[in-house]
Amino acid sequence: MKIKEIIVVEGKDDTVAIKRAVDADTIETNGSAVNQDVLETIKHAQQVRGVIVFTDPDYPGERIRKIVANAVPGCKHAFLPKKEALAKSGKKIGVEHATPEAIRKALEEVKQEREDFDSDIDLDALIEAGLIGGSKAKERREKLGVLLKIGYTNGKQLYKRLQMFQITKVAFDEAVEKVLQGERQSD
Repeated sequence: MKIKEIIVVEGKDDTVAIKRAVDADTIETNGSAVNQDVLETIKHAQQVRGVIVFTDPDYPGERIRKIVANAVPGCKHAFLPKKEALAKSGKKIGVEHATPEAIRKALEEVKQEREDFDSDIDLDALIEAGLIGGSKAKERREKLGVLLKIGYTNGKQLYKRLQMFQITKVAFDEAVEKVLQGERQSD
């Protein structure tokens, strides 16, 4: 599988994992201290070939994703579910621990960032679905992120990601129903 866009990853181990899975070029941020030179390189890559941000499904990875997305509009994003990024030890998490199959799947399901989308999903819908507040909100957001392929988010980020990736009310409602159905079946 050849990837036209340049993939933004956190470090060299991620680059190795990407190259095991697909034929692609990468830019490494070298962790969460993304400097201006790296951002300029990513901006240039976006103009020339396009960019896919593919960071770890953890807090530092989400921080890097946010920094890059704010500095370089119009990026595409690939997300790995946490369970696909766990090391064999179960203690570390990252793109470098994912199988080539999981990496290819995440890259096949890439999402395009857009700012000109006006969603009909509002904060009330997130509260009604139990995605903000409540004892199961975090777990529900995690499952919803996997179903919609937008990664894990906190409540505020979820609203923004739904907008950014143009998730329709129908797709949102269907995913929420699957999450709730799963809960009912496990009760």
